Amino acid sequence: MKIALEELRHRQSLPLNDKIAMTQHVIEEWWKHWGGKVYLAFSGGKDSSVLRHIIDNSLVRGIPSVFADTGLEYPELKQHIVSFGDVVVVRPSLSYRQVIDKYGYPVVSKKVSRFLWDVRHSSPKNAKTVNLRMTGYNSSGKYSPTMMLPLKWRFLIDAPFNISDKCCLALKKSPLTTYRRKTGRHPYTAMMASDSQLREQSYLENGCSLYDAKEPICNPMGFWTDQDVLEYASLFRISLPSVYGDIIGIPGNLRTTGVKRTGCIWCMFGAHLESRPNRFEQLHVTHPQIYDYCINQLGLGEVMDYIGIEY
Repeated sequence: MKIALEELRHRQSLPLNDKIAMTQHVIEEWWKHWGGKVYLAFSGGKDSSVLRHIIDNSLVRGIPSVFADTGLEYPELKQHIVSFGDVVVVRPSLSYRQVIDKYGYPVVSKKVSRFLWDVRHSSPKNAKTVNLRMTGYNSSGKYSPTMMLPLKWRFLIDAPFNISDKCCLALKKSPLTTYRRKTGRHPYTAMMASDSQLREQSYLENGCSLYDAKEPICNPMGFWTDQDVLEYASLFRISLPSVYGDIIGIPGNLRTTGVKRTGCIWCMFGAHLESRPNRFEQLHVTHPQIYDYCINQLGLGEVMDYIGIEY
């Protein structure tokens, strides 16, 4: 169901209590539609921890939390997940090192990495796609600038290392897809339109619940913002991984004293946009051994030197 941008902005501006009620309704409708054959894709971060709390306080029951253990998580996050005692753990068939060796490093954003992969693997079979990435014109002659590789990142076409967007697919989505196929369950995730331009576009196309896709998915908090998540966690005293630190400030201007995000520790997506100290500079202070491993042994230092990211 398509959502107008104005409607999304309206939903994002609603009071927290209204958002909680709407999210509970979405959760219950998804549960009813699939006859209870659903699960929560649980990363252990603040967003999915809030969603788990909302699910636990809704009218539905019997929803397992499933954690895709990529091997790239903060140790504090894994401790947080273990503390629940009832989380199903699934694991990928490849390690991060195997993924970057086989496909390449995730840089800038998922979209830019995908476009770079297309261009750097040009062949007669994907000639139309490469032309679209380089010129913005599709096979019908229509100009689609959003499908073109931005000029500022074209120097990466000649980078001395491989680049791809396949890391998340291999390490997280693939084991969760295997779980879905084995169990017949369909996921809730804590993805929000405010997370990225790509996720906002997806929300505008589908709303919270995508029933008819090849892989149905429900994002009950799709219209929430990061401030909503922090306000909820503070209000209901949600247990979060200690790496976040404390939540401080007032509603509308809340922040964590520790890390802002707990995704894959050494994912470089968006690192170039962060104010300093960025995630890698913080990692150097808080987790020096992990920092040394990813910068020096996995080669992220070389990649960020080339892109111009301080670390």
